[in-house]
Amino acid sequence: MMKRNKAYKFRFYPNLVQEQLLAKTFGCVRFVYNKMLSERMENYEKFKDDKAILKTTKFPTPAKYKSEFEWLKEVDSLALANAQLNVQKAYKNFYEGRSKFPKFKSRKSKQSYTTNVVNGNIVLENGLLKLPKLKWVKLKQHRQIPEHHVIKSCTLTCTNTGKYFVSILTEYECKAVPQSIKNVVGLDYAMNGLYVESEQGEKANYPRFYRQSLEKLAKEERILSRRKKGSGRWEKQRLKVAKLHDKTANQRKNFLHHKSKELATTYDVVVIEDLNMKGMSQALHFGKSVHDNGWGKFTSFLKYKLEEQGKLFVKIDKWFPSTQLCSSCGDTQPMRMGIRTYSCSCGYEGDRDHNSAINIKQEGLRLLAIV
Repeated sequence: MMKRNKAYKFRFYPNLVQEQLLAKTFGCVRFVYNKMLSERMENYEKFKDDKAILKTTKFPTPAKYKSEFEWLKEVDSLALANAQLNVQKAYKNFYEGRSKFPKFKSRKSKQSYTTNVVNGNIVLENGLLKLPKLKWVKLKQHRQIPEHHVIKSCTLTCTNTGKYFVSILTEYECKAVPQSIKNVVGLDYAMNGLYVESEQGEKANYPRFYRQSLEKLAKEERILSRRKKGSGRWEKQRLKVAKLHDKTANQRKNFLHHKSKELATTYDVVVIEDLNMKGMSQALHFGKSVHDNGWGKFTSFLKYKLEEQGKLFVKIDKWFPSTQLCSSCGDTQPMRMGIRTYSCSCGYEGDRDHNSAINIKQEGLRLLAIV
């Protein structure tokens, strides 16, 4: 038996008093995060030449600030404790060379906080969720959480459109039964269709929701730019723009969930390339197309859906020459971006992306030592 985590996201509807407390908690969490980061920055500037001191210096706890800032006592103490953990993790990632120095959080940052289960302080029953300080809130529970799942924490978020969501993290024990490998597919990333699969050469035919909304979005953003910032009309127009972005994101997420579920149900192994999407978005002005597809989110959906069923998700090296390699004879030849048909001296001729998908599948099978 092994332990796994799974999160369930629901929309909830706080009353006016709860909304005020949520706004206060978001602000307090941001304040504690920035306060701790500010002190850490001062400490870093003072001892940046002595790594031993930097490594052993501990972060203060939120309790340190409660005597000076008494309004911190009004919000969930676990939310403040998690802010401390977040800034510690961000600083550790910087110190160990995995990221840049942490940045301060602004009011424009994502409004969210996390609280943990302690002595049964979080309860879910009959479409109602009991949370520390907030007490009971109404929940739109569109699916049931299995009884053997134990709630570990809740992350509450407020979107730019004023909607509230809670992500309930659960832990459960499962016995992963490895599936016998019968059906394997390779996926080649496609800029205009999300991917091309190796079996029939079919595309995902991603509708490019962001591109579809560009004209309407540009019109609404032009109107917003003419409004006086902070006025009632500006806020009303800002909400219109935010709702357009929200709709596009939801359409994309829904499409990616359906496609990833379809693949996870049909195949026992899915093979993809380990692509550098950030580098690709910055090169050749492909930013909009890369971000519109949501390839990173798609692969994360696909990975957990396969693993839940005991199936395999395989990534091959990003430097593998899948585009240049002939899937029939194994010969290689240079391929410029504008060439859409792969033609080889052995007589093979086919779609460039389909040829790449076949090569990705074959490389995945080689790594699994199946062929």
